[in-house]
Amino acid sequence: MRSPRFIISGGGTGGHIFPAIAIADEIKHRIPNAEFLFIGSENKMEMEKVPQAGYAIEGLWISGISRSSILSNFKFPFKVISSLVKSRKIIKSFQPNAAIGTGGYASGPALYVAAQANIPTFIQEQNSFPGITNRKLGTKAKGIFVAYEGMGKYFPKDNLYVTGNPVRKSLFGTITQEQAKKELGLDPSKLAILSIGGSLGSRTINNFWKENSKIIADTNIQIIWQTGKLDYSDIKVNNNLKHNNIFIFEFIKDMSIAYAAADIIISRAGAIAISELTLAGKPTILIPFPFAAEDHQTKNALQLVNANAAKMVKDSEVSQKLLSEIQNLCNDKKERELLSENIVKLAKPNATEEIVTHILNELKIY
Repeated sequence: MRSPRFIISGGGTGGHIFPAIAIADEIKHRIPNAEFLFIGSENKMEMEKVPQAGYAIEGLWISGISRSSILSNFKFPFKVISSLVKSRKIIKSFQPNAAIGTGGYASGPALYVAAQANIPTFIQEQNSFPGITNRKLGTKAKGIFVAYEGMGKYFPKDNLYVTGNPVRKSLFGTITQEQAKKELGLDPSKLAILSIGGSLGSRTINNFWKENSKIIADTNIQIIWQTGKLDYSDIKVNNNLKHNNIFIFEFIKDMSIAYAAADIIISRAGAIAISELTLAGKPTILIPFPFAAEDHQTKNALQLVNANAAKMVKDSEVSQKLLSEIQNLCNDKKERELLSENIVKLAKPNATEEIVTHILNELKIY
């Protein structure tokens, strides 16, 4: 009997890539002889991250509609046609048992072609407000896996499952806070703030720390600052930011150590980031990226804020409000404990297993 084959498509940012890899890893764990082929967007980070995880990937010439360059939008119809043609060739050659989409530009043509070929399709929607592509693909999907209640207004309810978002389990429970702080070169006796701006970095958050990191560091509080690629080279050589309590990284490869070391976390509000934060269980200040599609990061953040599980500062108000929010949390241990207690209640640690169980049951692969 032929080994089961899976097309998995998702990318553009870590928020689409890491769930795709997590699902593949869980299928591989259950079915060691399963075969996988990822479909991503050319020149995007999935073309690097997926092979690093041990999987093959094909790239499509596809991107979204640009809000800043009208000229580049003239290419968009040709990119869609090219991606549909290439997806047909890939699917005809690979002959998958199923196609799984986790979002990103490439998942649209890949799952559309798979559905047209009567291949079972599955969607993993990370956000509380789905994009138009996933809403259309959802009408044909055999399973739609979401992180939030109330998604039946966007998707067919019969095939809708509230599972939570897949996250890398290796991120949690592997190291104590004291060990983690020592591993990063921090003093275990001092509070530590972890600042993360998403897989690509955040200029707003970086600019805030350029202005305020020394104010915090001078109060004997440590800052673990992941800049992303965006500003790292400039920040690293800035003598004004050199301080024994400031630890600057371009990208933290082992986030399990960073999450464990943190007493407070400052983060964007991408869906996967939020899922990881609920499992990390640390008091968190969310700064939604204001230009995310349909402002979905604000909607994600409000799910936590309304449960008193996190604080939120608007991107436009960071320079006025973030410093005082940080100082208040640093000085209020009871508030930190309450936020930690509430955010953990929202965690769904078995999301990946539930998603894969639904997929394999639908395919009758046991």
